[in-house]
Amino acid sequence: MPSVPLRVAFGILVPVLLTGCGGTGQSFIAKDEPWRAIEERACLASGAVRESPFVKTKLSLGGPSACGAERPFEMAAADGGRVTLSPVAYLRCPMIPQVNNWVVNTIGPAARRIYGVPLAQLSIAGSYACRPINHASGSILSEHGHANALDVSGFVLADGRRISVKRGWRGDYRERTFLRAVHAGACQEFTTVLGPNYNSLHADHFHVDLARRGSDGLKTVCK
Repeated sequence: MPSVPLRVAFGILVPVLLTGCGGTGQSFIAKDEPWRAIEERACLASGAVRESPFVKTKLSLGGPSACGAERPFEMAAADGGRVTLSPVAYLRCPMIPQVNNWVVNTIGPAARRIYGVPLAQLSIAGSYACRPINHASGSILSEHGHANALDVSGFVLADGRRISVKRGWRGDYRERTFLRAVHAGACQEFTTVLGPNYNSLHADHFHVDLARRGSDGLKTVCK
């Protein structure tokens, strides 16, 4: 699909509706946000993300020019390959270290503390998707469209135990304790964290992203 440029009149951005990829027929508003390219290039230049058997460069993500990333990655595992992502996640550079930090600093320790076994896997409900927020046609392009978001629906422990966000958020004591610790830890790594307490659309997963908002770009949302 040909790209549709953003139009600027008298220095004021005029958003343009684009049709989402993948045959969804959903339109979205794509804004001109220079910080995205600046942030991504800085991350790439820093060497914070290096290719490995678990993190590989992906040449293209598809979708119109408003979607995707300059140099996206395929993330198959975190914590040096000890914790797999199933299915693999497609993310931009700044997301990779934060997902890894979340696993290493919060999720893994919570699994060992509460269940006595290591974390083995994150169940991925979504990563890159060229679509509007909440799939609402005509809305702003989702952070998923920038490969700047991840949805996690559950966790698998080394003993095979599965902890589902949907069932466990109001499940037994250990499930509730574990999931609330995971949610709280995400708020230390990401600028947006949405879970079952936010709305019904997030009843079955945690959404995390690195969106910038507010005049200084530092406003965070943790719900």
